[in-house]
Amino acid sequence: MAIEREKLTVTIKKNLFKKIDSIIDGKKIRNRSHATEYLIESGLGINKITKAIILVGGEGTRLRPFTYELPKVMLPIHGKPMVQHIIEQLKFYGVAEVIMAVYYKAEKIKEYFGNGHQFGMNIKYVEESKPLGTAGPLRLAKKYLNESFFIVWGDILSHLDLTDFTHFHKEHGGLATVALTTVSDPSRYGVAMLNGNKIIGFVEKPEKGKAPSNLINSGMAIMEPEIIEKYIPKRGKAMVEYDIYPKLAKEGKLYGYPFQGQWFDTGTHEAYERAIKEWTNTDL
Repeated sequence: MAIEREKLTVTIKKNLFKKIDSIIDGKKIRNRSHATEYLIESGLGINKITKAIILVGGEGTRLRPFTYELPKVMLPIHGKPMVQHIIEQLKFYGVAEVIMAVYYKAEKIKEYFGNGHQFGMNIKYVEESKPLGTAGPLRLAKKYLNESFFIVWGDILSHLDLTDFTHFHKEHGGLATVALTTVSDPSRYGVAMLNGNKIIGFVEKPEKGKAPSNLINSGMAIMEPEIIEKYIPKRGKAMVEYDIYPKLAKEGKLYGYPFQGQWFDTGTHEAYERAIKEWTNTDL
């Protein structure tokens, strides 16, 4: 749907033009007019997303024996649970309310984070009585997710400008926008097929050398609340990757946001060790 615009003529200090022009890259920010609009929206907090759901229910079987004692997302990286890094990132970009979808050893997560006030957040919980996949918890959290929200996989760390990500999502008007990261070997992941900025499908774990791109689902997306009502089954297990994204892609309502920056999938011993050695919080 096209966004209506009106012309506005303003007079500003000459030395501000250099700062405005510095964010023009010809892609995300196309020209001076676009840059000015972007800065005004950011400054006024327009289209800011203040809610997020984090999926933290996984058993982490590939990280045993560590996960016999702790949920995967509570394993430490630089002295704090890995999911705390995600919460701090969300807070930095203005998210005030987090819903944590818990299942395996849920009490450990609740005991540590509580209501979130000590972390400067409002944290709520939805608890699965049995595993519901990556989409099922959204159904449980429906009453909280009544506006645009981030959905985040709790065992993945990334450096991602959430302000720019949000602007991209709102500008394109899709029902969901997936943050896409680049990997050298995409054969272990869901690889995005793009037509411009639209995702037209994913190829799951393609053979080496046969992937349509090197862009993969990074484990973070922005969604609109109507997805819960229209695309998630009323009962049982459902997966965002297999049940939701393909439907949205077929209808032309799914977009991809490629980003550069650190990205760690901590799901194996090797990946977890790498995150401990290389993860930094320099963007916060």
